[in-house]
Amino acid sequence: MTAYLAGVCSSALSFIFIVFAIGTIGYLVGGIKVKGIELGTAGVLLVALLYGILTHYIPSFTISEKEIFLFNAKIKGNFGIVSNIGTALFVTAVGLIAGPKFFRSFNRNTLSYILLGVIIIAIGGGTAVLFTVLDKNMSSSMAVGLLTGGLTSTPGFSAGKECVQAIEEDVTAGYGIAYLYGVLGVVLFVQLVPKLLKINMADEVKNFQAANQIKIPSPKGKLTSMDPFGFFAFFLAVALGCLIGAIKIPGINFSLGNSGGCLIGGLIIGHFAHLGGIDCRIKKETLNFMRELGLVLFLIGAGVPGGVNFIDKFRWSYFLYGAVMTTVPMVVGYIFARYVFKLSILNNLGSITGGMTSTPALGTLIATAGTDEVSAAYAATYPFALVSIVLTAKIVIMFL
Repeated sequence: MTAYLAGVCSSALSFIFIVFAIGTIGYLVGGIKVKGIELGTAGVLLVALLYGILTHYIPSFTISEKEIFLFNAKIKGNFGIVSNIGTALFVTAVGLIAGPKFFRSFNRNTLSYILLGVIIIAIGGGTAVLFTVLDKNMSSSMAVGLLTGGLTSTPGFSAGKECVQAIEEDVTAGYGIAYLYGVLGVVLFVQLVPKLLKINMADEVKNFQAANQIKIPSPKGKLTSMDPFGFFAFFLAVALGCLIGAIKIPGINFSLGNSGGCLIGGLIIGHFAHLGGIDCRIKKETLNFMRELGLVLFLIGAGVPGGVNFIDKFRWSYFLYGAVMTTVPMVVGYIFARYVFKLSILNNLGSITGGMTSTPALGTLIATAGTDEVSAAYAATYPFALVSIVLTAKIVIMFL
């Protein structure tokens, strides 16, 4: 009986089962509403983190001399693959959604988005440097981990670990400590601000759509559709994005990575909408599905290892530092967007999610606003924030 039970557990607790079980429970948690506020898809992240924390204490157990693994090096690698695929799906979908209007809508707001991306990251980097100076026991590697976790920036996290001077375990632990608040803080911010300001979201959406009406020309000539769902165009955008992301700038060893590259790839394919005589237009339903699927996979893939690392070297002071590195840039960015750049609330919050490089927050904002057109502000701000956080991570470790 115990041998049979061991076999059942081994099959049931397969990697695929774990991923989908986390997703199932996560959506249940995310659907709980408290005074109109809900975690939504971020509930998946919470459950993934809790699973990671559990596996820190119970990485495996034995039934009838058969060892059942909940987490090990191989499983960790699998979660990394899930996270990367999720990121590629999500940002490519965002790029394809924003692409038809993105390059045709450059106006005075475009400079605001660029500046916001740089300002938000600069404020975050400044707080990281400040805490490094104030807390002599905290390494610059830990500070960069907290900063990239607080800004949920995987490329920044990777850039920090690549530095020769970096203490890799400190960067990893700091990222895990700050990541939870980094996600939930921005997710709750984009839901709470409209409620606190008592904004009529329906009116804001109407005004937003009226102000952003752009005529999108149809591709000329007869086009051939390769498949009914647009998978050819989607996969093309991902492949193009990976190539773009792999290009490195000599000297500083900087690249956009798969996340930034896939966003650019999606914007390009979405803008031109065809490849020769091949139709590259994709149905909105397909893009929405890919965006949500990518978001969930990203949260699961990043959340579980983040939960494991959360326990390592945890200190409440570090958690507080990470929370400040999330909150201060976000609030300062909002103030700049509203009072200096005079952006509408939807463009404001869209640019904040891009500046904070927060994939989950954009998903929440789209659900809150009821329109995915806010992706344009995210897409305009994100690349500049991405470049800034990668450079900031390297600078903090190299010179502190």
